[in-house]
Amino acid sequence: MTRTLDDPKALVPLSEAVFQILLSLADEDRHGYGIIQEVGERTDGRLRLGPGTLYGAIKRLRGQGLIEEVEADWRAADDERRRYYHLTALGRELATLEARRLERLLMGARQKKLLPQRGMA
Repeated sequence: MTRTLDDPKALVPLSEAVFQILLSLADEDRHGYGIIQEVGERTDGRLRLGPGTLYGAIKRLRGQGLIEEVEADWRAADDERRRYYHLTALGRELATLEARRLERLLMGARQKKLLPQRGMA
């Protein structure tokens, strides 16, 4: 098992799949298929996580202490095999670091007029 990281900066930059998984858990606990659905919807189908990619990433993220499995409750009553995942404080910190890194990249692209300034079409 991978040890828990004390400094999430060591993991930046993240792959898009990992960042999207962390984002999907930022506002609610989800099971694996729920993560796949939410990422697909949020990216308008551009990113489709396959089960191998998702569950391999979940295993690594859990090992690093970035997400954790949470006890099944009423949500899993329809299928007790479902495992729900929760973003830890460390995982939230890492997702925030990556979002800020991406924001800085966008600011640079706007300064170079590759993208319009905010609020402009």
